Amino acid sequence: MPAVARAVVTSAPYEFVARRVLLPWALQGHQPSGEGLEIGAGGGSMTARLLTEYPRLRMVATDYDPEMAGAAGRSLARLGDRVSVEQADAGSLPFTAGRFDFVLSAAMLHHVVAWERALAEAVRVLRPGGRLIGYDVQDTAPVRWMHATEHDADVRMLRAGQLEAELARLGVTDVRVRTGVLGLVMRFDAGMPT
Repeated sequence: MPAVARAVVTSAPYEFVARRVLLPWALQGHQPSGEGLEIGAGGGSMTARLLTEYPRLRMVATDYDPEMAGAAGRSLARLGDRVSVEQADAGSLPFTAGRFDFVLSAAMLHHVVAWERALAEAVRVLRPGGRLIGYDVQDTAPVRWMHATEHDADVRMLRAGQLEAELARLGVTDVRVRTGVLGLVMRFDAGMPT
């Protein structure tokens, strides 16, 4: 992860907005239970909020960047055995198929060149009846401008319709994708057939 992005996602203002605004918006009223997985967890803000809000929930937080996984591990340590943190590639998750009740993807797909593979892996590790929940930025001029300073060849924005098409190809049901904030971001959720 570029240094600027790392500084943003570990900052107190981002953690506040992530916990109080972005997560509730992404959850769309869902109340997660059982065992969840966050892919691209960054500093662990979303996972921390989920565990605080839902005391019976257990979580696994992952990030590809070893520094971010370390930061998440430190910030989530206070939550004890309800959470584990692993450095993992979202495109090749080290978990058995059907393990999780839900998977959260919070603004990380655009950082994965093969985001289709990351979606396929998220679906693979969901239990029957499980939910994939998340949000991401959409390929728009303002979002491209915000990422221009990263000089990161790995940034690949999602265009309108791509996410829906890929989720349909993966065989999930009840797919809902909604845009917000002037079309700059989209939230999504989809269910595994039972």
